[in-house]
Amino acid sequence: MKFNKELRKLFLMGALLTSCGAMAQQGQDSIQYGGWKTFRIGGYGEMVAAFKNYGTNRFYGSSEGNPKERRNTIGIPRFVLAGDYKFTKKWILGVEIEFESGGVGTAYELENTENGEYETEIERGGEVALEQFHITRLIDRAFNVRACHVIVPVGQNNAHHEPVTFFGTVRPEGETTILPNTWHETGIEFFGTFGKGLGTFDYQVQIVNGLNANGFNRNTWVAGGKQGIFEVENFTSPGYVARIDWRGVRGLRLGGAFYYCADTGANADKSQTYNGLGKFPVRIYNLDGQYINKYVEARANCLWGNLTNSDVLSAKNTKLSNKSPYSRITPIAHKAVAFGGEVGLNIQGIVNDGRCPRIIPFGRYEYYNSQEDVIAPYHADNRLKTSMWMAGINWRPIPNLVVKADYTSRTIGGGKYNTENEFAIGFGWAGWFWRK
Repeated sequence: MKFNKELRKLFLMGALLTSCGAMAQQGQDSIQYGGWKTFRIGGYGEMVAAFKNYGTNRFYGSSEGNPKERRNTIGIPRFVLAGDYKFTKKWILGVEIEFESGGVGTAYELENTENGEYETEIERGGEVALEQFHITRLIDRAFNVRACHVIVPVGQNNAHHEPVTFFGTVRPEGETTILPNTWHETGIEFFGTFGKGLGTFDYQVQIVNGLNANGFNRNTWVAGGKQGIFEVENFTSPGYVARIDWRGVRGLRLGGAFYYCADTGANADKSQTYNGLGKFPVRIYNLDGQYINKYVEARANCLWGNLTNSDVLSAKNTKLSNKSPYSRITPIAHKAVAFGGEVGLNIQGIVNDGRCPRIIPFGRYEYYNSQEDVIAPYHADNRLKTSMWMAGINWRPIPNLVVKADYTSRTIGGGKYNTENEFAIGFGWAGWFWRK
């Protein structure tokens, strides 16, 4: 099936973004590092305004869940600067810096999961993070090496997180709830591409610093365990990551990933915190796919994970210091899950008229639960069991820019609690400003 000109441009831009980590770090040298000679500078960003009919706290103040309340929000979730520099054709530097929600400074935050208590943060509603910083050594199509700070490609969103690669005004909720987002760690990566007749396989294998059990909690499972609070990160129990993507049909990509950390407790801020309590290994499994042709765009993802000895960890984490930077809300689940899918129709392709605006109406469904299975004597909180529908529209006036609008309805606890509804509008962009 033949791609139209704009869609080819969109794919080229997405492929180029992989080299600075803005996309999943794929292995093909020609895709990653073609089209520029010495350096390039670019990035991506987004803005979202939302109009909501629910309050800020699903867990306090009402037995019915989030109270009914009309409120509006507006913000810039992220602005990212990215760049690559070729020392030689084989040695390449990649950098990505993210400005999240406004920058840095001292500010107060309302900690809604702790009954609306005030909390001082050394930031201004957001953060500045070195999302990627790595040196790549290109060796062969089938084997290359990258070292330093890299994206952990577990989950479709971590692998493909620019605003032009998903339909909603915000990133998929399930993944961003139970996993770090965007997940980046320090270590070494081996990557490459092999195969031809039955399709090509892109693989990534990483050894990076592992998650820290201090940060695990009821609401976000292991997402809060990403390190980064201190100047150095604990590497006592590394995280091992493997990902593979298959491309054998034009427009189709099928992938899977696995994450394993043998003892997240060994990466605690204080090495003696979990002495005598056993180990707390984490395993995360992921399957995802995407299909794009002239008429349709479709994506799907499934994540599930388990934490061994979660009951022991829950009992210990409730006793962490009141001055610790972590949420002490428990119990932490033994299993967490998130899955979802979205489908959009390309009106331009359907009417077969290049003069028609590139408009894509879409629908999305997600289910996620950070307490899918909790070990006795603890019990799961049904207010974390969320299923949601989203319907909306994307307008892509050029391949680098998208304007979005969507309506979301969340069903909480199988319908036992108040439904949360919102309408949102926004825009996003991704591209290169300067290359030479």
